[in-house]
Amino acid sequence: MEFFSKYYEIASAILFVIGFATLLFNNNLIKKIIGFNIMDTSIYLFLAVKGYITGREAPIITDGIESVEKYINPIPSGLVLTGIVVSVSVTALMLSMTCVLYGRYKTLDLDQILIYANKEEN
Repeated sequence: MEFFSKYYEIASAILFVIGFATLLFNNNLIKKIIGFNIMDTSIYLFLAVKGYITGREAPIITDGIESVEKYINPIPSGLVLTGIVVSVSVTALMLSMTCVLYGRYKTLDLDQILIYANKEEN
């Protein structure tokens, strides 16, 4: 029954595959951005699960307990927070570039944008 005790890791892997498939198989730029965000979320879930230890608390010294065995490792939480900030910035950049592409080519289909761009080159 080890398989059922790892359901957060399994959910993270399934989310990653869904996001990757969305990124790979859709031509719509907005759907690609959504797939990228699903992949990001799955990585954050995985890091959060791996950083948590059952029975321990956040590393904030309140009761005078300074023993390391009482607290979880704060590094995965810091990585998740940093990743979220970077992800929001990258998503904003991708959305702004998508707006520029839509304004120029009047479509969000990546294949159509490439066809129009090749016509402009020639």
